[in-house]
Amino acid sequence: MDIKQIDRGSKGAFVIEVDNERLAEMTYSKAGDKLIIIDHTDVSDKLRGKGAGKQLVMKAVEYARANDIKILPLCPFAHSVFDKTPEIADVLN
Repeated sequence: MDIKQIDRGSKGAFVIEVDNERLAEMTYSKAGDKLIIIDHTDVSDKLRGKGAGKQLVMKAVEYARANDIKILPLCPFAHSVFDKTPEIADVLN
């Protein structure tokens, strides 16, 4: 799945679109230059069971590592991915 990042200044999202239809989205807010707060994840039923939500979280982890920033996962889904995946704890705030 191809994941795009949308940056809108102090807010942003990682999204999965298929045929111009947004099927998954994980939104975040920037808190300064070194922290993003994941606040919501939504995955269409069309992608359920395909790991789309976890892929969105992993894309955020990749972004955080590349930019030397931390993540605060307030979204319950993102929080659960961090709880179950200790190898990504290095980007937790």
